[in-house]
Amino acid sequence: KMREEKGGKIFIKDEDVVSKKIQNLIDGGVDSFQVISDFDRTLSRASYNGEKCTTCHGILESSIVFNEETQKDLAALKKRFYAIEIDPTMTIEEKCPYMVEWWETAHKIMIKSKVKRTSIQQAVTESNVILKDNCKEMFQILNQNSVPLLIFSAGIADVLMEVLYQKSSFLPNIKVVSNFMKFDENGVLVGFEGELIHVYNKNEGALTDSAYWYFEDIKHRHNICLLGDSMGDLHMADGVPDVNTCLKIGYLNEKVEHLLPRYIDAWDIVLVDDPTMDVANVLFAAIT
Repeated sequence: KMREEKGGKIFIKDEDVVSKKIQNLIDGGVDSFQVISDFDRTLSRASYNGEKCTTCHGILESSIVFNEETQKDLAALKKRFYAIEIDPTMTIEEKCPYMVEWWETAHKIMIKSKVKRTSIQQAVTESNVILKDNCKEMFQILNQNSVPLLIFSAGIADVLMEVLYQKSSFLPNIKVVSNFMKFDENGVLVGFEGELIHVYNKNEGALTDSAYWYFEDIKHRHNICLLGDSMGDLHMADGVPDVNTCLKIGYLNEKVEHLLPRYIDAWDIVLVDDPTMDVANVLFAAIT
């Protein structure tokens, strides 16, 4: 049925392994199930009508939020470090210090520029960020069945949550693990909370004591569907204890010819240039 949904855009390395994993998820039922997902270019679209859609960090780079000088500084950082993030010749361990340097420097630049909470809300409204087709339906299926959805993002939590508030809804089953901004009484950015989360350290180990209620709810949930678009996303479930089955669905949005063999090798299911959540929804409907 998944293949019917996507035609030639779906790649599966080992159909027997994937069939077994899907059967395990179905047999385990909703009470044993949780979903762990990336946000940018996984739940949101990579492009629309031939135009690249913005990311959570991209929204922050808007002139509504930052002046020209700050925009230039952030763009220069991105140019330097994004090439490292997607460099196929480097290991994740080699990339990590560069990712930390990128986000720590970016956060300092943001604090210096005195970002206002209201300007973030306005920037989201005016951005071209778009949730994937049937993403809202995915949120609803999971929420109706009390399946926890953990969204990891190396971006800014405040932006991600504002996108959900404006473009969909922030449902009770959703937990966001990302970089949370700290504002003063005038709504001006003064810092960031907790441990820095970047593209290669996103996993359930990054959850703090403040998310204890979340852990209590997922203790018995040993079956996982993991959704992501970068190789670093493969590690988002690393902190989950006693995993029974983890089905990994990867969305490949760029450098397809170059990256497809690596994605097929690493992910259970690879979806190329998929602007929908249809494959995940077929799976979730079967489990619920």
